[in-house]
Amino acid sequence: MKSFAVKQIMLGLAVTALMAGSIPLAAAQDASGAAATAAPAAASSAKPTKAERKAARKQARAKKNAELKKLEDAGYQPGQNDPNYPDKLQKAEKKAGIGAGASQ
Repeated sequence: MKSFAVKQIMLGLAVTALMAGSIPLAAAQDASGAAATAAPAAASSAKPTKAERKAARKQARAKKNAELKKLEDAGYQPGQNDPNYPDKLQKAEKKAGIGAGASQ
């Protein structure tokens, strides 16, 4: 009976030691060090606001639509099922003065 209790205590200590070893320890910092490291981190990792993301999407969509309009004016028809698809697109890009896309 006594050896069973000792085994339970030892098992409890072993489990506690394993759990304590996996928990990260907190590092103490002085007030000036915490403020100095927090300010640059906040400035460099600032996420754009919802309005900024919306404005960026709107601007990208306008740019894409303007480019598509130029290609259509140069003779490209995106809705057409064309077996010579890349050739006609590249000709329209060259005619419109738009840089070549992903394909070369």
